[in-house]
Amino acid sequence: MSDDDALPRPGDPLSSVSTPRPVIDEDRLTANIARVQTYMDRVGLAFRPHIKTHKIPAVARAQVAAGATGINCQKISEAEVFADAGFDDILITFNILGAAKLDQLAALHGRIGGLKVVADSAVTVDGLAARFEAGRPLPVLVECDTGAGRCGVQTPEAAVALAARIHAAPGLNFAGLLTYPKPGGARDTEAFLAATLARLEGNGIACPIRSNAGTPSLFDAHLVPSATEHRAGTYAYNDRAMVQAGHCGADDCAMHILATVVSRPTPDRAVIDAGSKAITSDLLGLEGYGAVEGYPGAVIRSLSEEHGTLDLSACEGPRPAIGEQLRIVPNHTCVVSNLFDHMVFHRNGVVTRVEAVAARGRVW
Repeated sequence: MSDDDALPRPGDPLSSVSTPRPVIDEDRLTANIARVQTYMDRVGLAFRPHIKTHKIPAVARAQVAAGATGINCQKISEAEVFADAGFDDILITFNILGAAKLDQLAALHGRIGGLKVVADSAVTVDGLAARFEAGRPLPVLVECDTGAGRCGVQTPEAAVALAARIHAAPGLNFAGLLTYPKPGGARDTEAFLAATLARLEGNGIACPIRSNAGTPSLFDAHLVPSATEHRAGTYAYNDRAMVQAGHCGADDCAMHILATVVSRPTPDRAVIDAGSKAITSDLLGLEGYGAVEGYPGAVIRSLSEEHGTLDLSACEGPRPAIGEQLRIVPNHTCVVSNLFDHMVFHRNGVVTRVEAVAARGRVW
């Protein structure tokens, strides 16, 4: 049987869905999109959703229809899928290196008018400069590390130096600054961006885009007045980590993983049909690999490839029985999206549609 044969149809009850399977609550998804877009509109920031959370063009169209100004992709192959789906304003937030990827990027740039990329080193900039020409320059943003400790130049002085290098390259166009800060890092982010903007102005270099990011402290975006746009992805579905961070409540989590109890070896242990191939192994500082709705004391202690093992010792009252379908809120939704070919959407427990995860596996 193929995956298509196992997929439910609109009108089917969720109880009939073959597990393990992630499902998306339509009303929660719509509310999450509206909630964040309303905030961005109110504080005067352009909003650019990161589509790695869902990898589905139909969801991105809903985000743009709500008011998003463009989309954020992480890899070229991911961006290609969304260009094929008709998206034009695409920002790729990853250093792009090597002849093969530069050729791939040039082909994408030739297809759409709003492609933008990032760089945080002279090596990356020089590679881009050697591939693109003055007749159609490629917009490049300088990525800045404002406290997250991942990619990015380390000081405003380094940001200005790299911006000047981009500005001087005939085939490139300096488009602005970009950061992915640590949660709660608004003060440090603003200080870094403001200092860099002052230095750029002193050097006569315009900086049209200042792109901030992150879902956990998304509603602090107004505390970075130097930013012109914000990027976020997880907010569309939300997950257990976002609840823990205070970004949302449990009722805002649109994604659940349906799983079936396949064994009860002991009174304190249950085994489900969802393992590391269905549930993210990210812990993110949380206890267990997801929250089991209806059984707050249950802890998913371990994952093998096809099995998840639940510790029921802290459960009060009834415990899940063999054959029972459980709903699990994952710790991290974005990873789950890349584990399945299709996503099932529902409303009030009834399937509404099934969407292909079009950019699944597009990680190069």
